[in-house]
Amino acid sequence: MKNNNRKQEIIKAGTSLISNNGYNATGIDSILKKASVPKGSFYHYFQNKENFGLAVIDKFAHDYNNMLDKFFSDINFTPLNRIRNYLEHIIEYLTQKQFTKGCLIGNLGQELSDQNECFRQKLDAIFLIWKQKFKACFEEAQKIGELNTDILPEAIADFFLASLEGAILRAKVTKSPEPLENFLKILFSKILTK
Repeated sequence: MKNNNRKQEIIKAGTSLISNNGYNATGIDSILKKASVPKGSFYHYFQNKENFGLAVIDKFAHDYNNMLDKFFSDINFTPLNRIRNYLEHIIEYLTQKQFTKGCLIGNLGQELSDQNECFRQKLDAIFLIWKQKFKACFEEAQKIGELNTDILPEAIADFFLASLEGAILRAKVTKSPEPLENFLKILFSKILTK
């Protein structure tokens, strides 16, 4: 158990640094310093920095998927209200963080997709999982008559994911919730309608 805790501490430290500085600007020495572990510990758990980066992505995706499941399985709300609650949570979280981090998967997608095919495939697979969760929620909204049926849930989910990631990026650049608030407002007043 102690070994697994040390590995998780290294991943946690690396996630924090990569979220703030990017993957390429985060060195192994800075990860080890933040985690307070010797260099040998890093190579005991990870073959190299790429292997470590993939572990960071997996851990983040696992935690984020759990959060998405919490929002999208909440039967106390209709499907579209689950979407609204999720977006309001994103706005609140990023505002608390002063728009310093954005979305780790989105950030790494921009940074690494053209540099490393292994990372590109991993990030694409995560986005696909998220898209499927959104699609299921939109399908449910259509089934109960909460959402117009003239657009395929797959297309709505793709639009939603791309727009959300873009709004998060803009919020990070502007240091303001306004892009996300505008996205939410237009989404519910013009797109997610009966």
